[in-house]
Amino acid sequence: MAAYFSSLNPIALWNAAPGGIAQGLIWGIMALGVYTTFRVLNFADMTVDGSFSLGGAVAVMLMLNGFNPSIVLFASLGAGLLAGLITGILHTKLGIPDILAGILTQISLYSINLNIMGKANQAVPINSVRVFFTSNIRYLGQTLALTLVVDVIIVSIIYWFLGTELGSSIRATGINPDMSRAQGIDTNKMKILALMLGNGLVALSGGILSEYQGFADVKMGQGSIVIGLAAVIIGEVLAEALVGKRLNFVMRLSFTIIGAIIYYMVYVFVLWLKFPADDMKLLTAIVVAAFLAVPYLKEKRVNSFSGLQKRNARLQAESLNNDKEAE
Repeated sequence: MAAYFSSLNPIALWNAAPGGIAQGLIWGIMALGVYTTFRVLNFADMTVDGSFSLGGAVAVMLMLNGFNPSIVLFASLGAGLLAGLITGILHTKLGIPDILAGILTQISLYSINLNIMGKANQAVPINSVRVFFTSNIRYLGQTLALTLVVDVIIVSIIYWFLGTELGSSIRATGINPDMSRAQGIDTNKMKILALMLGNGLVALSGGILSEYQGFADVKMGQGSIVIGLAAVIIGEVLAEALVGKRLNFVMRLSFTIIGAIIYYMVYVFVLWLKFPADDMKLLTAIVVAAFLAVPYLKEKRVNSFSGLQKRNARLQAESLNNDKEAE
């Protein structure tokens, strides 16, 4: 045991932290896409794993064909919009259930991504292409600053858009689709738009990550939905604990990104502890389950008999103090 702890180098953890934060900021964009469909639209979209890889595949192949690295990210965004459109059409026009519609699109995107890249993975020619998002330690500060700016811009755009009449219709559709239809809102159209927005952000994140890591892989999006949900749940639990009743919508979006950063910092910490990399999916499931359980267990404790007793005792004590002050 002493030999194990002596083998852990705090400096190595310190050096790995900026990379973890950078990846957290990149995956935070993906988490915002998941938040849009999962929380705003109340739609369990399984397209994410495929659209994330799609964004990376499109970005890398365009860079290999000489396109500017900044322009290819808009192409990744557009590819994600199309992926969301397909899922939306399958669900709204063909009556396929939401989860199954996402799975069908995800499966088809696996083959589409293979056809786009021509093989399972493609590398970015670093010597001939100067990317803006890079894991190179010399430019990591630039990557952190640029990714943070992109995140702030995206949060601002989502906050503005969902406050418009069209955005409010999407939110209403997610809250109560029957009432929304009664008010004359085309809920099918709203679902398609929200799915396009969510998957567009996911694909954009995939494009940025492919630049950052220097390659795209057909399986790079595997488990993305779990990471996105982990970021959303971690962010919500932290936001409720730190902000409470003052929590507003822009804070929820911001805490979603913070949740992604925390997730990746935990990832870096676990790797620093020399846990097997093969167990990271298991760790992710445990972390998500733990944060999902926190709100439920907290509410259960408050509503339990002992919790009610404590709350009543506190209220009685406050009432007695108020009576004494009145006298």
